[in-house]
Amino acid sequence: MEESDRDYVLEEFEDSLSSVSTETDDEGGDGGVVDQPRKEEVESEQEEEEEEEEEEEEEDDDDDDDDEDDEMVSEDTSQNDPPKPLRREDGPGDDSVDIMMRSRKNKALLHFRCRVEDAILGNYLLTGSPEKSFSAPGRRPERHYSIAGKEPLRDISLWGVPLLPSAGHEGTDVILLKFLKASDFKVSDAFHMLRSTLRWREENKVDGILDEKFPPEMEKLVYVSSTDLEGRPICYHAYGGALKDKESYTRVFGSSQKCDEFFRWTVQFMERSVRRCLSLRPGGVDSMIHIMDLKNLQKSSMKDLRGVLKNNFGLLHDNYPELIHKHVMINVPFWYYTYHVLILPLIHQSNKNKFIFARPSRVTKTLLKFVAPQDLPVQYGGLKRENDNDFTESDKVSETIVWKNSTKGIQIPVHETGVTVTWDFTVVKRDNITYKEEFVPEDECSYKILIRRMKKLEGSVRNSFYINEPGMIVISIDNLTYKKKRVFYRSKIRPAMYIFFKS
Repeated sequence: MEESDRDYVLEEFEDSLSSVSTETDDEGGDGGVVDQPRKEEVESEQEEEEEEEEEEEEEDDDDDDDDEDDEMVSEDTSQNDPPKPLRREDGPGDDSVDIMMRSRKNKALLHFRCRVEDAILGNYLLTGSPEKSFSAPGRRPERHYSIAGKEPLRDISLWGVPLLPSAGHEGTDVILLKFLKASDFKVSDAFHMLRSTLRWREENKVDGILDEKFPPEMEKLVYVSSTDLEGRPICYHAYGGALKDKESYTRVFGSSQKCDEFFRWTVQFMERSVRRCLSLRPGGVDSMIHIMDLKNLQKSSMKDLRGVLKNNFGLLHDNYPELIHKHVMINVPFWYYTYHVLILPLIHQSNKNKFIFARPSRVTKTLLKFVAPQDLPVQYGGLKRENDNDFTESDKVSETIVWKNSTKGIQIPVHETGVTVTWDFTVVKRDNITYKEEFVPEDECSYKILIRRMKKLEGSVRNSFYINEPGMIVISIDNLTYKKKRVFYRSKIRPAMYIFFKS
């Protein structure tokens, strides 16, 4: 790009740093220098100290009128109190550090935008060799830019978002920031990563992959179900179910052709998830959580699974940067940790902290850090059931604690008759937990009704009961362990439906 064109692009984007520079000037210092307190702040601090000293003198005068014991206590308290530690937010250099970080990121984004703009208008974003431009000096490059008779790739886009910064699309910076973050805000690395992604998409015809057809059984291997606590879509990888035996593995990954087919289906799944589930806009949900279930995975299948996992991790890191918020590996067998240590060198440093592992006994506890109980499937200790006609996501879920070696009674009062009560509950880490369900009427002359006798808890429980007199449902949960247990439960009351048959 010629000098005049480059100046125009820089002028076009230099406003993005104006807010950061204004904040820096207001703080009274440059980015790397710790700001000095202003005169008004010093005077206000001195006034506060004087007021505190006057208050202490008044307290001392009041203590002189009290008895000698109270005076000793007051003196000891004032003398032995340790000084309050300085909180981090009170540190004078924290604001400067934040401003420096914001300034560094904004400068990197500005340079990255200029470089992408230059590459698109210069038609070398994919070729890798910049060509000389012939734009007239003083003219706008986006209107009068041509190279050797070729039209610039103005409409080049990624996931439906144009990459040309001067196009003014609100999602362009979101995508560019993802490549910058994946490259530790190194503009050169981010640019080469973007170029590699676009080449890979062109070589594999990714833009048309949504129209391809794949076997329906693949939908059971990787699927989207609900969202996390911050609205991110959750993708489940049920590899353990597919590789629980040799026959299952052969059916899915039995040949190189089937492995390539599964790999392309994974690409289609990512493309569909990004376009349908993510919002590549400022402030939108722009990442997802992947949960990989390794339940029933046999060690003998590890050799076959190694290639699948390696290709998938490489695919996500190289071509979908920063679109995966966390990789949560659940039901992980102990021997898998050794394999993960071996593939760590293949994973970029920025992605290593995204991996979370959970043994079978800690699956529910780990997933509840990201997923609400009503959005967590029952097979993982949650309350979500497929095709649920009894509860919706808007139904309130309550939480209670069952302390060690104790019994907790959950009461569901029902004052109406002719209705049906439905409830379900789950216990986090449900080992050595027993429970029973009963109906206790309000009338003391009536009998209690045992709905379910005492039994061991083996998973999420759902039950219902028809009410013909006022009372309450009581769920008794016995904790036979030496650790407290968290219980999530909900209930709903609905009118009973009667069906009449003609004789």
